[in-house]
Order: sequence, then C-alpha cells, then structure tokens
Amino acid sequence: MSIYVKGESYMKWWRFIFISLGLFLLTACSEQPKPEDTFRSYMESWESGEYAEMYELLSENSKELISEEAFVDRYTTIYKGIEMQDLVFTYDLPEEEQEYEKGDSPSFEYQASMESLGGTIEFSHAASLVYEEGEEKDRWAMKWNSSMIFPQMEEGDVVKAWPLEPHRGEIFDINGEPLAVNGGIQEVGLVPGWMEEHSEEERELLKTRIADILDTSVEEIDNQLNQSWVTANSFVPVGAVAKNDEESIEALKSDELPRGIKFKKDDDARSYPLGMAAAHLIGYVDEINAEELEDLKDEGYAAGDTLGKTGLESVFEEQLRGEEGGKVVIRNENGETKEELAETSAVDGEDLHLTISSEVQKKIYEQMKEESGSASAINPETGEVKALVSSPSYDPNDLVLGREEKPTLNKFNRTYSPGSTFKPITAAIGLEQGVITPEEELSITGRTYEQNGYKVTRVPGAAEDEQVNLKDAIVRSDNIYFARKILEIGGETFLEETDKFGFGEKLDMAYPIETSQILNGDTFNRDALLGDTGFGQGEVQMSSLHLALTYTPFVTGGDLLKPSLLAEEKEAQVWHENVMSEETVSIIREGLKAVVDNPAGTAHEPVVEGLNLAGKTGTAELKQSQGEEGKENGWFIAWDTETNDLMISMMIEGAEAGSHSAVPKVKHVFRELQ
Repeated sequence: MSIYVKGESYMKWWRFIFISLGLFLLTACSEQPKPEDTFRSYMESWESGEYAEMYELLSENSKELISEEAFVDRYTTIYKGIEMQDLVFTYDLPEEEQEYEKGDSPSFEYQASMESLGGTIEFSHAASLVYEEGEEKDRWAMKWNSSMIFPQMEEGDVVKAWPLEPHRGEIFDINGEPLAVNGGIQEVGLVPGWMEEHSEEERELLKTRIADILDTSVEEIDNQLNQSWVTANSFVPVGAVAKNDEESIEALKSDELPRGIKFKKDDDARSYPLGMAAAHLIGYVDEINAEELEDLKDEGYAAGDTLGKTGLESVFEEQLRGEEGGKVVIRNENGETKEELAETSAVDGEDLHLTISSEVQKKIYEQMKEESGSASAINPETGEVKALVSSPSYDPNDLVLGREEKPTLNKFNRTYSPGSTFKPITAAIGLEQGVITPEEELSITGRTYEQNGYKVTRVPGAAEDEQVNLKDAIVRSDNIYFARKILEIGGETFLEETDKFGFGEKLDMAYPIETSQILNGDTFNRDALLGDTGFGQGEVQMSSLHLALTYTPFVTGGDLLKPSLLAEEKEAQVWHENVMSEETVSIIREGLKAVVDNPAGTAHEPVVEGLNLAGKTGTAELKQSQGEEGKENGWFIAWDTETNDLMISMMIEGAEAGSHSAVPKVKHVFRELQ
C-alpha cells in the first residue's frame, strides 16, 4: 500500500514538472520578437510621417547604406516636393501564429496610396525582414533600400515634381476682337558674351538706351547681369515690351545699338489690346502678394501664381484661371526620366465672350481721355452693354511689363447726382399718376419760384417761357416745372413708383455696380428735398449704366431691361415690365427728340448733320449748402432713333460748361460710328 502511495506521489511530481516547463516555454515563446510587429510599427510610423522612428526599425546592414539624417531628409524632401497628402497603407498579415527560424527572411506585401502634385500615386511592394541578435535583446529588423520609397527607384535615382500650368482664359468682345490675351509680350534680354565684343563705352551706351526704352535703370540692368547664375551665353531678362509696340521694338533692334539684345516670346504673359480704353472694365493680372495668398491659400494658390487684380480679370478669376495640373517622375543619375509616377493635365481657363464692342469702347474713350468722368453704352432694345468707360485711365500693359503705373479710380461703377437727365423719370411718373397732362401749361414767370420757403431757380434758357407745358419743360429743362409737379405727386407715391425703375435694387450683372438711390433715408422730410429730387438733385444718385437702363422703356414701349455683359446671356431680359404705358412713352420720346432737334433744345448745339438722336442733358450742381457755388457735373444721354441699337450715357466731372461739355462728345461718337 505504501509503494502505491509513493508511486502516486512520484507521478504527481512529474506532472508538476511538465506543467511548469510548459508554462515556462509558453512564456518564453510569447516574449520572442515577431516580424509582424516590426512590420506593423514601421508602416504606422511611415503613415504618420515619423521617419526617425522608421529608421530605428531598419537592420544594421540597411543603416550602413544611409545615415539617420539622410534617411529622414530624403523622405521629407521627396514628400514635400511632390506635395504628398493622405498617405495610406493596406496589408494583410497572417491570422495564425507563424514559426520563424533565425535564418528566415519573412516578407509582407503592402499597398500604398497617396495624393500628390501629379494626382493619385498607388503602388504595391513587399517588405522583407531579418533576425538580428542584440546584447540586450534580439529583434526582427526591416531590410531597406531605395525601392522602399517607390518600387521603381534604385540608388542614385531622384524624384522630381513640377506643376503643369493652365493657360488663362482669354477675353473677347462681341465680334471676337481680343480684350485680354496671352502671349502678347516679348521679353527683352542681354547676352553677356555678345556684349563682350564691344568696348566698355559701347556697352554703357547699350545699357543706357535699353533703360530709356524700357523705362528701367542702368543700375537695375547691372543687377540682373551680375547674378550668380549668369554665364557668357545666358539670356538675362532686363525687361519686356508688348509685341505690338512697334516703336519700342524698332528702337531696340536699331543698327545704331551695339549687338547684345535678344528677344524671347513670353507665351504666358497677359496683354490688353485696348490699353487705356478698357482698363477699368477688363482690369489686369499680377503676381499674388502675401496678403492675398494668406486669404486664398485654401483655394489652391501658391507664391508666384497670377491673380486677377481688378475688373473682369478679378470678377471672373475662378473661370479664367483654370485648374493647375502636375507631374511626378523618377529620374536616373543622368537626369533621364525612367518612370512617370503620376500626371494630372492642367485644365485651361474658360474664355469670356462679352457683349462689349471694342469700337464703341475706343470711340467713347477717345472723347473722354482728357476728362474725368464715366460713360456707359447699351443696345436699348436688348440691354446688351456695349461699353463701360472710366477716365482718367491707365495702361494695364505697363503694369504687366513691370513699369511704374498706378491704377486710377473706376468711375463707371459708382453713382453720381444725375441732374436733369432724371426729369424724364419724374415726367413718366407724373403722366402715369395723372398729375401731369401734356397740354397743361404752368404759369411760371422769372427765373425763380418760391413755395413755403422752398426756392427753385430756372436755367436762363427756360426763363424765356411764362406758360410751360411738359414738352417745353423737357426741351428747355425747366427745374421749376418738375419741382412743382413732384410736390403734387407726393413723396410717398413717388418713392413707390421709382421702385419700378430699379432704384434701391442691385443691378443683375456680373460686374458689380453701386446701387442707385432716391434718398439717403426712407422718407422725404422736407419740401426742398422732394422738390429738388424732381429735377435730379437732392439725394438722387445713379450710375451712368443705370441711367441708360431707365431710358430703355422709351425704346421698348414701356419695359425696363436688364443689362447683359456676357454674349451667351439671353438677350432682352425684362427687369421690370410695363413701367409706363405706350402713350407715356410716345409723349416723352417726342420731347426727348425735340431736346436735340428743336433750336431751343438744350442738346441742339452743336448741330451734326445726318444724326437722328433723342436724349436729355443734365447739369448736376455739387454743393454742401443752399446758395453755395459748387462744381458741376455735365451729363448727356442719347440714342439713335433710326436704328435704336445704341444709347450712350456720359458724365463729365467738374465740367465748366455743364452739360455742354458732354453733348458734343456723345454726338461725335455717334458720328464716328455711322
């Protein structure tokens, strides 16, 4: 019995030994390094951009190929250069426990995806590991070479990336004539080797003449020539000229100048064929500045990019700029492309086709270039905008060429007191309200009229009549007549009726124009303010374009038209329907025609044979208080009553002769366009 007990104890003892040994072996196995763990840590560090931690996981042999500093710098430089984003790795590791020998070299496949300057880059590769024994602990380490960056890479290869720039959309008028185009610039440069053929005196003469022609300085030219990269055969840019600037090009090519100048076409430079005539309308482009870049960096802009600064170049920047593309390649030691990793083609910007007529734009500007003012031209049957002119102007080509030039204030998108050009609106409202009847005559004697302390003065020509009907008042531009009639209409009614003419309403056009107004506030708080409003003074403010639009009912038969600036826009879109009856249209149109045809009319002089115009003059007094002498803005708006296809609204600031400063200019434009 005792032997049995002893044998049982013996068996229990061995069972204890086996269990303990098993636990020891299990614990020992669980503490052994696994290649899957190293691989996973390496991929997680790679994905999160922790390149120094990646380096720590490399095998000792791999570390002999590249230092930690070079390793980190290489990944950082390559990924920054290609503008890498959204790096993601996917892989499948064995689900079941794997047994590895120390001499094994396990390999795990992975797939990579990233966004880059050239688009999406995807590739598959395999990572191999090696077992290394260490003094403190053993480990599985990554075997690394250049193919671990991109599988196609070998030692000595480099990754290059560059943007593919889109061509900026161009701008054309209604007839396809260019208003803003690419490639209209020629770079002017010097070749140092050519210059060395001449004496120092001749070289100085060459630089002096170039500086004079290109509006630069000899010092600036020397700075360009002394740059570190310049060699004898270099083309060293020192300025630029518009390719149609024949005078400057001929001067630079003169046989009298020593040899040294070279021309190079700049296909991306912007040029503006109408120059000063359309500067405020078209605008210009220039390199983006730091403040603009900060505002627009999330929209894909980078330092050195071109940006529309003013005018339509700015308004339609998004459509004109296009979408940048990019390309990422691997090049060998000889600079040869061995692999294209990604390429996204640039998308060129959209072209703009406007309703603008270059001819009308130029003719109006020629009449205004010595003045300060604003002008707009439309087709009154369709609402198509034919010209938008502001003076004084500037040459946008000079800005593109880097010459000192500052943009001047745009006036056609601002509002001004319209003076007597507003009277047809008062007349139309009075006729529609029954306050005015065409034949009714007001008894007006002398040059002044006073009512309840409110005093109105007539222009000298109007004072010739003592019995004044509507036509008389329009032809002679009688302030007293329209002041008295608006007082009869009443302020509340008048405000309601002017809403039909678009006052207080934003113009439905891509180019931003200030909104016209009747009042600064909500009501007429005194007779003087209401009375002055009747003849376009008081607080009335209008842009030259809105003024033209308010005259479209006199051509359409009663409908107020929307303006259209883009050629593809539907023509003759009605802004407000039936703002006046056809009878009212006929009555006022007859008066406006007499303004030009009748010898007593304010726009009769100068007489231009062959023109059939209807229109209205206006002289807006700019003064701070009643009785004060102030400057005057002269207005004239007219349209061709035979063709009904052109209406011009012009305002001259500080006009010594009032409206008589604008009348001959507008008539001259119509005559030139016949």
